[in-house]
Amino acid sequence: MIITVLGSGTSSGIPTISCQCPTCTSSDSKDKRLRTSLLVESDRTTVLIDTSPDFRQQMLINKIAKIDAVVYTHSHFDHIGGFDDLRAFNYTMEKAIPIYLTEITLAHIQKTFFYAFEKTEQIGGGVPLVEKHLIDVEPFVIGDIHFIPITLKHGKLDVLGFRIGNFAFLTDTNFIPDENYTKLENLEILIIDALRFEPHPTHFTVDQAINEIRKIKPRNAYLTHLAHQIRHSVVEKTLPENIFLSYDGLRFEL
Repeated sequence: MIITVLGSGTSSGIPTISCQCPTCTSSDSKDKRLRTSLLVESDRTTVLIDTSPDFRQQMLINKIAKIDAVVYTHSHFDHIGGFDDLRAFNYTMEKAIPIYLTEITLAHIQKTFFYAFEKTEQIGGGVPLVEKHLIDVEPFVIGDIHFIPITLKHGKLDVLGFRIGNFAFLTDTNFIPDENYTKLENLEILIIDALRFEPHPTHFTVDQAINEIRKIKPRNAYLTHLAHQIRHSVVEKTLPENIFLSYDGLRFEL
């Protein structure tokens, strides 16, 4: 199985519009961060986690020609904003795209992209056609890829992370309920939210993420959803031995 980080940035993306800070003006490609999204590929199944506002660009950069399904972590716009561009896969694959999401995430997507779910007077360039699958805390399977949902808190919002084999993806969170640590045992790789060093009401800081990693004890861990306060070349050298910064295009073969 291959995991590809399509986007490792926070909701504004990096560089941030109009910012002249060292990270936003950096020439280091690892400081160029699209909004957070992940691709999971097995021999015969391709699943996307979240459709960020940079979805189109992510598909083109990574030459992704087909997806079998989309799994959503939650309904914030930086994780659903590319939903409309799913219609490109409708054209080439000639079918609706299955989406897996909680009831509350579906309600927000239906409200934000209402025209894809209601009868419209004129379609124009088309609308995304999806096949809805509601998920909660129960494991589910897409093709030959098994997903174990991990319930998380993102401030007051309930969101999902996912364990897939010996890999786990926990983005957009600042609290992991105690009952979920057993679901995160014996990981080879963990990707976890770490927005910046300064406290934030809905995201782990770098230090908080490191503390969580020490509890979970994966073989290796990568920090994601990084804000422009995190300059790759400066911060990564300060991290513990088995902890790294993720970056766009990072790939793991499991």
